Amino acid sequence: MQNSALEQESSMPAALPRLERPRLHDTVVEHLRNLIVEAVLAPGTKLNERELCETLGISRTPLREALKVLAAEGLIDIAPNRGASVSKMSETEIRETFELMSGLEALAGELACERITAVEVAEIKALHYAMLACKAQNDLPGYYSRNQLIHNQINQAARNSVLHQTYLSLNRRLQALRFKSNFKPNKWDRAAHDHEQMLNALEARDGKRLAGILRQHLLDKRDAVLTMPLIGGDQE
Repeated sequence: MQNSALEQESSMPAALPRLERPRLHDTVVEHLRNLIVEAVLAPGTKLNERELCETLGISRTPLREALKVLAAEGLIDIAPNRGASVSKMSETEIRETFELMSGLEALAGELACERITAVEVAEIKALHYAMLACKAQNDLPGYYSRNQLIHNQINQAARNSVLHQTYLSLNRRLQALRFKSNFKPNKWDRAAHDHEQMLNALEARDGKRLAGILRQHLLDKRDAVLTMPLIGGDQE
């Protein structure tokens, strides 16, 4: 087996965005999660508590509580006597997790078409156009945040709490990879086109069509991620 660049531990960036003021640990969780998703904190990065407290402008108490939450989400690893580091996924884990997520999103899409309200469709449509506006401005973080809201709202519209909780738990581990999959313009264009097709199927309440689009959308994400030079793990 060969280890990719992702499997090598990296050091923390010299400078991280500072929080405007110390706030509750859930805000710290969201801030650190975004840094991981946007690869400011790359997979394998060792998280030095003192440095994080200084650069983010927070105390150790909310930081440690945030790290516990992120560890429970699978975004960081905490090892005895070694501290915390940003989690890494092997190629096998990436492949299998995307395959499972494709099934969850397909099921959510089919159920959503049966149960979604006109108001919810209108909200998703508004998010879709806001997402396209971000793309036109080359604003990938803005695009991605609206993209994820669309997927999440479709999932919520399925009206299945077990499905939704499973989706949220699994998706947290994939968020950074889904974000990176749009780095190449052709991949980003394809993703935006997929979302146009999703919206059309949702408006038509065509569950089977939406399920198929969502399933293939996730499998295309998997393939895009696995072909990126810094993504992957154990080579088989």
